[in-house]
Amino acid sequence: MDKLRITGGRTLQGEVTISGAKNAALPELCAALLTEDPVTLNNLPRLRDVATMRQLLDNMGVQTQTHGERGGITLQAADPIQAVAPYELVKTMRASVLVLGPLLARFGHARVSLPGGCAIGSRPVDQHIKGMQSMGAEIVVEHGYMVARLPAGKTRLHGARIATDMVTVTGTENFLMAAALAEGETLLENAAQEPEIGDLAQMLIAMGAKIEGHGTSRIHIQGVDRLHGCTHQVVADRIETGTFLCAVAATGGDVVLRHGRADHLDAVIDKLHEAGADIEAGKDSGGDFIRVRATGRLKAQSFRTTEYPGFPTDMQAQFMVLNCIAEGTSKVTETIFENRFMHVNELVRLGARIQTDGKVAVVEGIQRLSGATVMATDLRASASLVIAGLVADGETVVDRIYHLDRGYDQMEEKLRGIGADIERVK
Repeated sequence: MDKLRITGGRTLQGEVTISGAKNAALPELCAALLTEDPVTLNNLPRLRDVATMRQLLDNMGVQTQTHGERGGITLQAADPIQAVAPYELVKTMRASVLVLGPLLARFGHARVSLPGGCAIGSRPVDQHIKGMQSMGAEIVVEHGYMVARLPAGKTRLHGARIATDMVTVTGTENFLMAAALAEGETLLENAAQEPEIGDLAQMLIAMGAKIEGHGTSRIHIQGVDRLHGCTHQVVADRIETGTFLCAVAATGGDVVLRHGRADHLDAVIDKLHEAGADIEAGKDSGGDFIRVRATGRLKAQSFRTTEYPGFPTDMQAQFMVLNCIAEGTSKVTETIFENRFMHVNELVRLGARIQTDGKVAVVEGIQRLSGATVMATDLRASASLVIAGLVADGETVVDRIYHLDRGYDQMEEKLRGIGADIERVK
């Protein structure tokens, strides 16, 4: 099992190119199921989850071909397609549930295993099931599978008003894709507003879908008879961007993040500004960029995670590391997932002073952390431990980094390129 060995204490200098967003790429791969025409995606990140989704689509009979130097792939879901997502592939990745909407919308039936994934908490699929049922699908859960079909005599889903009990990103994405081919109008209320959903909507519009209101909590979709192929560029990964912002802020230095979108990270950047980091964003001949500079010890910042555009739960662990070595005491409140403080015990092994009580962690900043061997428990916890290793005295070894490979495109190579002392140990 691979590990990362990090020797801390180096400031970071140079440029990093931000990869395409995993959380946009996964639903956009599934959107290829909505048409028999070829669909080309560019800027796909090289991640384990992306490879798993491609394997799932290959297993269904989708033809896929990789091309280009930077993550290009063409997919064609021409008949026949096997509308089954087996447990063996779905168990490692919760996003596999995103095939449910496209399969139902185009083929009228689907058999999708209940998903697995990482251990940060319960993410039930009941909202997906209720939404599809409101659009006319018949769904039962049996033997660990969601078995969905259209009623006898029906050839299409129908439009509906869908108001989920809570904001759900994958639910919004599933409903968007299903509604694009449904008969009539669908209104999504309490919809998620993440940039990745807006990127998916832009792709669907390029395929011929009629969508308005994406980026807000109310999305209108007028179903069409068929969708066609398109070429789409996957949006830059805001969580990878935020992770590198925190890494540079914690270690000090001066780094330009190419393709980073500051407008997708307002809540995180505001906190970094308040902590004392200098952040500049703009466009040049190479496109969007963010420059982050930090010197000296930063000031601790309290924050509360919430749905977009609030402070993202996917950045909680990384920012907590910054608070561990900042001046002052901070309070971190996690409202999205119930088990998302599992990195705390590992940070304590590195000398951090953190007390947790339910959804709240109180962090007392200290001058420096001390290197040790730690174990990653989930994707974003992995990233936080890497940042901690970069600022700790001596050597830190991060074990079980297969979590990291699910969501970060060659993270250690990018860090090494800007001055970090980090290597992968087989």
